[in-house]
Amino acid sequence: MADITGPQSVSGRGAEKFLPLAPSQAPLRADALRNRRKILDAATALLAEKGVDGLTMDELARRAGVGKGTLYRNFTDKPGIASALLDDRVRDMHARMLQGPPPLGPGASGGERLKAFVDAYLNHIARNLDLVLLTESSSPKGRFDREGYPFWRRHVEILITEMWTLAEPDSSDANAPERELIRTRAEAVMAVLSAAQLDQWLHRQGRTLDELIPQIQTIVTAIAAG
Repeated sequence: MADITGPQSVSGRGAEKFLPLAPSQAPLRADALRNRRKILDAATALLAEKGVDGLTMDELARRAGVGKGTLYRNFTDKPGIASALLDDRVRDMHARMLQGPPPLGPGASGGERLKAFVDAYLNHIARNLDLVLLTESSSPKGRFDREGYPFWRRHVEILITEMWTLAEPDSSDANAPERELIRTRAEAVMAVLSAAQLDQWLHRQGRTLDELIPQIQTIVTAIAAG
C-alpha cells in the first residue's frame, strides 16, 4: 500500500475511526528507486505479453536491464514482484476509499459505501486475478499473510459499524460483544470476496462480473445487516 501510510481517518457517524496501513519505509536512494521502477515496468510489460507463467526472474532481469543481484535485492522472488505490482495498482482505489467522492469515499451511508466497495474490490481482483492468486498461494496462510488484508477487513468493519449505528464502538467495553460480532461479519464478507472464489465463478462456472456484482452486493448486505 505504497504512498498511503500511517493512520488514515475515515469519516462516519460517531468517533473518528482509523484504518491500519503499512508502516512507512525508509526512502530509497535515487538510483535504487530508478532500478525498482525499471523492474516493475518490465514486469508489467512481461505480464501483458506472457502472463504470470512467463514472468521469470531471468527474463525479468534481462528485460529490465539490471543484474540478478539488483533484481534480488529489490524482490526476493516472483510473489514479491506480484505483491509490488498489486500495491502499485491498488493505490488509486485506496485513495478513493479514504478521500474520494461517495459512495466509495466518505459521505454516503455505510450500506451504500459497502455496496460500492464490493463493486470496486471485485473489479480490482478480477483485473489482477493471476497476480492476487500468486501472492496468496505463496504463503501457508494465504491472503491473511498479505499486509493489505487488515486494511480491507477494517474498512468493511467500519462500514458495518456505521450500518449498525454504533456511535462509539471503540470507546468502552460496553459494546465489546457487538464489536466482536461486527468483526466476524466483516471477515465473513471478505471470505465471500476471496480471489479463489471469484476465480471459481468467473473461470470454472463462466459467470460475468456484471451478473455477479449485484448478487454479491445482496449477499454482503445480508451478512452485514444480520
